[in-house]
Amino acid sequence: MLVLENLCKNYGKFVAVDNLSLQVNEGSIFGFVGPNGAGKTTTMKILATLLRPSSGRAWIAGEEVSSRPKQIRQLVGYMPDFFGVYDDLKVEEYLDFYSASYGIPMLQRKKIINELLELMDLSHKREAYVDSLSRGMKQRLCLARCLVHDPALLILDEPASGLDPRARVEVREILKELKAMGKTIIISSHILPELTEMCSHVGIIEAGKMVASGTVEQIVNRSQSTQVLEIRVLDQLEETRAVLQDLGYTAAIGERNTLEMPFTGDEREMHHILAALFAAGIPLVSFAESRNNLENIFMELTKGVVQ
Repeated sequence: MLVLENLCKNYGKFVAVDNLSLQVNEGSIFGFVGPNGAGKTTTMKILATLLRPSSGRAWIAGEEVSSRPKQIRQLVGYMPDFFGVYDDLKVEEYLDFYSASYGIPMLQRKKIINELLELMDLSHKREAYVDSLSRGMKQRLCLARCLVHDPALLILDEPASGLDPRARVEVREILKELKAMGKTIIISSHILPELTEMCSHVGIIEAGKMVASGTVEQIVNRSQSTQVLEIRVLDQLEETRAVLQDLGYTAAIGERNTLEMPFTGDEREMHHILAALFAAGIPLVSFAESRNNLENIFMELTKGVVQ
């Protein structure tokens, strides 16, 4: 569905996107992860034909983005991180305006709008003014706007930004439903645990370069400290750490009487550690292997840089 080949975007001497190559398969949800200023939004604007790359090429459904912008706009639904809405329009009027902008006939528009309002759970707000909607409802309305022309690819820049937990869950469920309908979705977000649940593939970008891409599992397996052993004790925290030190491990103290330490994942090793703790009379509450989540991997791969 989407191919990027050595894509670059320069603003004078500043390099926003640096030789970026990427492939996103049809029908997948691709999570675009990176600190502020990493180049996510710039890349998305190039794909939406709002910016021209300095060099490199991109294709969407076989169409070259820079040379065929009109065709690309029919294939893409783009939702920016900051979007404008016409507050003095009603919800139905708002969607009708955008449907007309894509040249959709009037009779067809009504059916499309009804379906989109139902999909976004906004049918009861049909006659409401856009200005009266909550932020979550406005986000869903703008997502509906992206779908009026039935695009094959959705490019969503921070669609859950500023939403409360319930609204984020609603957006996430809508995106899963859109994937089930066969849409390909590129989504950028800083809410990394939610990307883990939604995305089939993830790309981590820093300073315009792709530092890791693949399935979440593949990225976790590539990181240098992909597994952690979490040991929670009733008390004797320092004594527990001393036992681990005698075994050659360095453990960090976390919350709620928990110690965390790098771990190879070997079951014999786990048994050896557990036996030593029992022999020392340590009052264990829990003892479990924990894989690093995407947020930890993100901090490791980007060196914690936030621009």
